[in-house]
Amino acid sequence: MSHLTPLISDLALILICAGITTLIFKKLKQPLVLGYIVAGFLCSPHFQFTPSVADEVNMQIWSEIGVIFLLFALGLDFSFKKMLKSGSSTVIAACTIIFCMILIGMFVGWLFGWKQMDCMFLGGMLAMSSTTIIYKAFDDMGLRQQRFAGIVLSILVLEDILAIVLMVMLTTLAVSKNFEGGEMAYSIVKLVFFLVLWFVVGIYLIPLFLRRVRRLMSNETLLIVSLALCFGMVVLAAKVGFSPAFGAFVMGSILSETIDSERIEHLVNPVKDLFGAIFFVSVGMMVDPAMIVEYIGPIIVIVLAILVGQTVFGTGGVLLSGQPLKIAVQCGFSLTQIGEFAFIIASLGVSLNVTSHFLYPIVVAVSVITTFFTPYMIRLSGPAYRLVDAHLPRFWKELLRRYSAGTSTVNHQNNWKKLLTAILRIVLVYSVLCVAVMVLSFNLFLPLLVSALGDFWGKVAGAAVTIVLVAPFLRAMIMKKNHSIEFKALWADNRYNHAPLISVILLRIILGIGFVVYIVEYLFQTSTALVVGIALVLVVLMIFSRFLKKQSIGLERTFVQNLRSKDVHKVYLGEKRPEYAGRLLDRDLHLSDFTVPADSLWGGKTLKELDLGKKYGVHVASIIRGKHRLNIPGGENRIYPGDTLQVIGTDDQLSVFAAQAEKVSDYHSDDDFEKREMYLKQFVIVAGSPFCKRTIRECGVRNKYHCLVVGIELTTGDSLHKPDVNLPLNEGDILWVVGEKDNLAALFAVNQPEERKNDVDEE
Repeated sequence: MSHLTPLISDLALILICAGITTLIFKKLKQPLVLGYIVAGFLCSPHFQFTPSVADEVNMQIWSEIGVIFLLFALGLDFSFKKMLKSGSSTVIAACTIIFCMILIGMFVGWLFGWKQMDCMFLGGMLAMSSTTIIYKAFDDMGLRQQRFAGIVLSILVLEDILAIVLMVMLTTLAVSKNFEGGEMAYSIVKLVFFLVLWFVVGIYLIPLFLRRVRRLMSNETLLIVSLALCFGMVVLAAKVGFSPAFGAFVMGSILSETIDSERIEHLVNPVKDLFGAIFFVSVGMMVDPAMIVEYIGPIIVIVLAILVGQTVFGTGGVLLSGQPLKIAVQCGFSLTQIGEFAFIIASLGVSLNVTSHFLYPIVVAVSVITTFFTPYMIRLSGPAYRLVDAHLPRFWKELLRRYSAGTSTVNHQNNWKKLLTAILRIVLVYSVLCVAVMVLSFNLFLPLLVSALGDFWGKVAGAAVTIVLVAPFLRAMIMKKNHSIEFKALWADNRYNHAPLISVILLRIILGIGFVVYIVEYLFQTSTALVVGIALVLVVLMIFSRFLKKQSIGLERTFVQNLRSKDVHKVYLGEKRPEYAGRLLDRDLHLSDFTVPADSLWGGKTLKELDLGKKYGVHVASIIRGKHRLNIPGGENRIYPGDTLQVIGTDDQLSVFAAQAEKVSDYHSDDDFEKREMYLKQFVIVAGSPFCKRTIRECGVRNKYHCLVVGIELTTGDSLHKPDVNLPLNEGDILWVVGEKDNLAALFAVNQPEERKNDVDEE
């Protein structure tokens, strides 16, 4: 056990420092991430007044595990469907900000004469704002219900996925050590291939597996299985050349589409918090005050580059996406910091040994400074907008107004665009699946068949097995959307559409033939004409095969059901937001959810009594209570603690409403709560008591003294009886009564005979 002592002592030191600093930062209402960084500095060799971590190598391993858990948890909160539904406006804003900030980071590094890889990694670090810090700032400032806050969080979600892509690209550049276009294109194709493969296969298999074993899934087993899937994908991602963090994110995003995602996230959070804390502490251990002093110039320049760059390009990107000027300015000023992804990208550069030793502490210092400025920059957005609006020419104001109004209108896609987009998606997905099946068959089944049947017949069997496995995918790739509404509408609309539509079908048939040709020629290397003839016959058989049609439809139906299972489950539970919620944003209206606290002043009151519409100008669209949803509630409907109210209103209306909705009863303090504790007491009906010969109801035990008789022992027997409120009480009867201490004392005092009462009064 002695060899474990340094590891355990280091962990103890880290957690003690982290615990103390986070309590202090929580008291100061500062982000906990900064507390972890300070804790890391305190237990590092750079701080001489406290004990230091003995084995930094072990801490580095633990911090890598922390990155895996952070990305896994981020994936659980992410969804590919969310990204697809976020709309082009969010994509435009996020891509504009990231591209411009990467250029700024590279330019700053070039100004200081840093090497090329340092410049590229610095650009990546500066491009990603901190989701954690911004979310915490919005929460502390009560801005989460504001319209611009929702847009900022949508941009951050997309930035997170693009950060993963950027990490993959930086890893590729670092490993290959060249910037050739061919290498970059290969990396992008490889990334898209594995993303599609893992997502499609994962969504198809993992929900089926979880559904089959759900009865066996306690919290403990679900946690273990989830972590097993996470680390399995981590190993798989590392095997094919991606970073472990990328694999963790992919598995998290797959599990986020299952109905168990929220339960998994709840179970993983404590583990993520522990290892995440270790990661951020390890970041703080990299802070070297001497190096910060040495590089104070670059630190100040980078801070200014972030504050100015994110403000200008963040505002410009959101404006370009079609948002009004006020919203754009608020968004731009909110994004002026870097955080967890900057640390992750910096640690990636360190682990790959491609960045200079000074870059990590510089980025940490910049993150601390920009985090400190975050709430002040958010508050500054209001005066900044008023200043810009006051000096902006009328022509530009009108131009921006028309632009934002134009992008807010709904443009229906034409049938050609819908059809071609769907076909491209189908061809991409099924091509990836065909390639994956072929690689699996050639490397797994073919060697076994050759060893068992010989070279020729083994190859024949291998070709047959491979073609059978890819046949459902090839048929779907060729035939999908050939009978769709868009296809029929285009065919009937104009006879000049016939030739392009037939060409689209023929191109897919040729692609299918190409796959079969490759399989046969790869195994037999025979003449091309014969192979093409065999492939053509096989593809025609696939097209007219009812069995393959049934198989492909069944596979796709299962995938779609798995993909939609979470939304269907939320609809069943009454948790899914209405479809019109997103469209309200275009008209400066929002639909937000509010949970009524347990001790809210509103508990038990009707909507008519609360009169929310008149007081706050909002409309209650739905009341969600457990698994039940009450849409368009009337004035007679009551609100109970724990209810979720879906409320429609503007920014200002919802802010005021949120403050009142979260307001709790102010007449029950902690001391009052303790005083109102209930006690179970017994007392005997004594001689001369006013309760003698009277029933429990007549004595007013409940109505007058606010106590409850739960049992009675009659003088006629020894057993405890259920109280009968109409039964007369006799001398010697024993009552078991529940009530507050003062009420029980009052009841006991009344039970005394007159002479005893006088004695008590005299005392």
